Amino acid sequence: MPPKRPNILLLMTDQQRYDSLGCYGADFAHTPHLDRLAAEGVVFENCYATNPICTPSRASLMTGKHIVDHGVCQLNDHLSHEQMLFPARLREQGYHTALFGKLHVSAAATENQTRHPHDGFDSFELCNEGCMHMEAPHQAYARWLEKKDPAFYKRLKADGRGVTHVPQHLHMTHWAAERTLGFLEHERDPERPFFCMMSVFEPHNPYEHYPQEMGALVNREAIPPPTPRGQGPEPADIARERHENYFADFDTLSPEDMATMRHGYHASVAYGDREFGRVLDKLDDLGLTENTLVIFTSDHGDMLGDHELLVKGAFFYDPNVRVPLMMRWPQGFDGGRRVGGLVQLHDLAATVLAAAGVPEAENASRMPDARDVLPLAKGEARQAHDAVYCCYRNSGMSTGHRYWEPPINATMIRRGRYKLNVWHGTGEGELYDLEEDPMEQDNLWEVAGMKQVRMQLSTAIADWTVQRSNCPS
Repeated sequence: MPPKRPNILLLMTDQQRYDSLGCYGADFAHTPHLDRLAAEGVVFENCYATNPICTPSRASLMTGKHIVDHGVCQLNDHLSHEQMLFPARLREQGYHTALFGKLHVSAAATENQTRHPHDGFDSFELCNEGCMHMEAPHQAYARWLEKKDPAFYKRLKADGRGVTHVPQHLHMTHWAAERTLGFLEHERDPERPFFCMMSVFEPHNPYEHYPQEMGALVNREAIPPPTPRGQGPEPADIARERHENYFADFDTLSPEDMATMRHGYHASVAYGDREFGRVLDKLDDLGLTENTLVIFTSDHGDMLGDHELLVKGAFFYDPNVRVPLMMRWPQGFDGGRRVGGLVQLHDLAATVLAAAGVPEAENASRMPDARDVLPLAKGEARQAHDAVYCCYRNSGMSTGHRYWEPPINATMIRRGRYKLNVWHGTGEGELYDLEEDPMEQDNLWEVAGMKQVRMQLSTAIADWTVQRSNCPS
């Protein structure tokens, strides 16, 4: 007999690269709770974002569509009111739905003022970043903080990201966990299954928000130094990102600066792990673990100095576009499995809806690119896609928080052992053999013996792009 419809808990971070957890090989990380989730569940080793910038990536996750289908291509774009987020469909299925934390499927300034009409959340407590838009009506963390500690609220409002090492009991991540615990214990309707999304801002830059004591949990000396730039031709737009990125010019940072940044990042990961652990423990305490599908993921990664690049942007190295993805559902599938097949973030919409009992045909008609990955979790299939695509459509910011001029547009395909990246404005590109070169150090774009592979993958990108155009065939 198949399990009854599960509760669904989505735990989500912001800008967390795939290799930042112990279960993904980071032996210096302090992530015992998420490592336990991985051991009891299924680890997806090759999950890719559809875009390396927050808003487009999150719009994909929540709609089940690639960016060319939902239309959110840039950081400050707005998701059309015609689009529907998957929690709205869960609510149609009788789920009690709740959000605590970051959504960001549209420009943050708009989202803090106006809800999307089809977000689907019964309980909507938004916070895209703790110090952002603190007077906005939907900034729920700010309202909580104002009551809990008025003096710290005023300080955070005045100094913004200048406030470092936020105390644990006042941190946005703690607030999100507290509200999730309150929902699980007291607020959810026990007669209905629930969908709850706990979505936090960490470990997003500027890397100094973590509570001070978290720094001691991560051995700074054990964190490896950044991966150097590779060999072979480098597209000019990557050099633009290196020196004109909104965060900093890479050449202005010292090795000590990089070590401090990387340590702060992983201290934030450790803090997130602690708060997620409280929520996972509460599922155990309430007897909800057996039939709760728990999903952990992030929207994109962070270069942290790898390839002499910072934060995220118009490049497709794995630290930037490959994200952690883990699932646990004791009544739905056995744990202890690692899945190497290709999946993408927007597959989560189809997966969640399939778990909730929505027919496959209905999901396919609404989100044809999204795949239910439960067969992979169960060991019944090897991968969801033959190839995955990541698109950058002048999505992020340059110096002065301005969109790039001239624009940067690029597309990545990962198929089998190869990854091809094409910059459409210049015709330049990168080709990597990820089996032989997992750190993406040897660009094969101009290697004569790789011409056929390059042409095949370039054609696949062109075909994929044309198939998603609005022009008649």
